[in-house]
Amino acid sequence: MIEPWYAAVFVLVILVCLALARLFLGPTAADRAVAVDTVNTLSVAVLILLGVAYQQIIFIDVAIVYAVLSFVSTLYIAKYLGGEL
Repeated sequence: MIEPWYAAVFVLVILVCLALARLFLGPTAADRAVAVDTVNTLSVAVLILLGVAYQQIIFIDVAIVYAVLSFVSTLYIAKYLGGEL
């Protein structure tokens, strides 16, 4: 029987693939920036769910560090798109 955690991870991976499609097909730079941020957020969610499924705290630690780094990169992308860099 499939554990509910694995089903949730599978759904999130499908959503990451859809966000990657938007990243490559997005007509504007803002669409691509939102797609990158979405991929980062979903990746953090996958790491947290895997940490719960495998009962390993290291996944949660990596997810926190990844979330902070992706937030900073999103700020820089937004500043660059705003033209103030």
